[in-house]
Parts: sequence; C-alpha cells; structure tokens
Amino acid sequence: MIWPDAARTLVLRARGDADYSHLGQVSAVQGFLPDHARLSDRGIDVSVEAEGEFDAALIQIVKSKAETLSLIAEACGHVVPGGVIAVDGQKTEGIESILKAVKKLLPVDGTMSKSHGKLFWFTRPDTVTEGIVDWLAPPSETEDGFLTAPGMFSPDGPDAGSEILSALVPQMKGRVADLGAGWGYLPAVLLPEQPGITAYDLIEAEYSALELAQVNVEDPRAGFHWADATAFEPEALYDAVLSNPPFHTGRAADPALGQAFIASAARMLKPSGRFYMVANRHLPYEPTLKQHFATGKLLAEMGGYKLYEAAKPIKGAKRR
Repeated sequence: MIWPDAARTLVLRARGDADYSHLGQVSAVQGFLPDHARLSDRGIDVSVEAEGEFDAALIQIVKSKAETLSLIAEACGHVVPGGVIAVDGQKTEGIESILKAVKKLLPVDGTMSKSHGKLFWFTRPDTVTEGIVDWLAPPSETEDGFLTAPGMFSPDGPDAGSEILSALVPQMKGRVADLGAGWGYLPAVLLPEQPGITAYDLIEAEYSALELAQVNVEDPRAGFHWADATAFEPEALYDAVLSNPPFHTGRAADPALGQAFIASAARMLKPSGRFYMVANRHLPYEPTLKQHFATGKLLAEMGGYKLYEAAKPIKGAKRR
C-alpha cells in the first residue's frame, strides 16, 4: 500500500496504544474516554467527531459491524476523491465480514494479513454511491422511544439486566451515581419513580452514548459526566451507586472491568451508602464485593442475572 506523502490522515476509532507515526499528519477521532485520553497524552490531535477534508483515512474496526460500516461511509465523506481509505482489524473482530461487505460495493486495491489481523484498502471513488451512504447509522428510536445507535451497549432497547435493576432496586434518597450509564435507560425509568433522589449523576466513558442520554433523560436532577467510571472523582460522596457494568473488551469477556467498577463504587460512597449492581450470573464478582464492602446480600437471581446490594464500603481496599 502506498500512503500519500505528508498526508492529512483521519483515523476513526483510533486506539490509544496504536502507532500512527507513519501516517503523516494525523487527526484521530475517538469518543471512548480512556483511549481518547491516552491519545491526547501522547500528543496526538484527537477529537470526538471528524471535521474537515483529508487525503487519507484509517478505520480501526469495532465490535459492531453496523458501526464499522458507518465509519467507512463517514470516511468516504471526509476523504478527497482518489484518496486512500484503509480498514484494519482482527479476524476475531469481524474483519473478514467487513471486507466482504466492502467488496460488494467497491473495488478493493489490496489486502495484507499478519498473525490474526488483516488490513485492506481502497480508493475513495469520485462519487459515493447510495449503497455506501446507506451504511451511515445515525441514532434511531427504539420501540420504547429511546434514542440509541449501533455500537452502544444494548442498542435495540434496554437489556434484561438493566430491566431487573430498575424494577427491583429499593427506593433511594439523596445523591445517586450510575456507573456506565450508557444511553440513559436507568435514570429515564428511575427518576420519575423515585422522588427521594436529589441528584443523579450519569458517568459514562462513551461520548456518543452520553450525548443520547442527555436526550433520553430530561429530569433536571440528572447530571452528565463524560468520564471513566474507574477513575471519576465526585464533588461529594454518594448515598447510592448503581451499575450494570460492562464485562467485555472488544469481543472478549473481561470480568476485571466489573471488578474495577465495584472498587470505584466503594470509593465514591458515603460510609452509610449502598451499592446496587446487576451482573450475569456466571461472572465471579462475589470475592470483589466482599473485598470492598463489609456487608452484602443477593436481592434477586433471575433470567441469568444476579442483583446484589452491598453496604459499609471499605475505603482503601486494593484492587485484585
């Protein structure tokens, strides 16, 4: 592949630890805060959305095929005709499926495979066809009237875990935090039902999800924080913390994410505060809950999920 000399290069879904030094003048786009922060710390120009015109683009594929195809269509809208657009990803991430979809609409100039990954590239055509434009995936409304988008957690509507948590969590009072709030299902349902809540902070690392949460949650008690839940420092400790924590990194299960959320909840709570967490039944969270909370109980077990309540946070407990 021949990359344009001194190219103005757009990198969509740029990864925090990737090397882009050979791509010219890079403008990275990443809405997931941990990666966004790593890119910024490395001195790379990074934003949450693409703006302007570019000579070339690199798309780092994501778990959602619909989002990846949307990124390719977006790149076609920013790269000049004749420019290079490259797509990079692992076979376990679905790169072969993406390549097959692109070949149906565009001639692919070349491919390169290494280990379990693949890179392919094509030339931005003079005219972007309707088929490519159709890949663009703007936010859409679920049956329940919530705005979501491909690539977000549970984009077709609330997942069973969140529904269990919203239905069974006790009445709360005072300040509440929602770790990994996503597009805002829990506060949209809970705030009208719980007048004792005085403030409800949505803490979400994915910028686009938080943007939609601000549409889905209209209650004035809601506060919106683009932040990493494992590092967020609240202005004041909370009376309650809720979470339906993520447990995947890409396509691989990673219980360490949920374990980090448990540690953060203990750190953010008042001594009298309570933590409510729903999780898939098979995930090994009980030892971490016992490490960070002096007391706890199982509130419910249904539909493959467990709902926990934990109290008396242990400050300063180390993560395992």
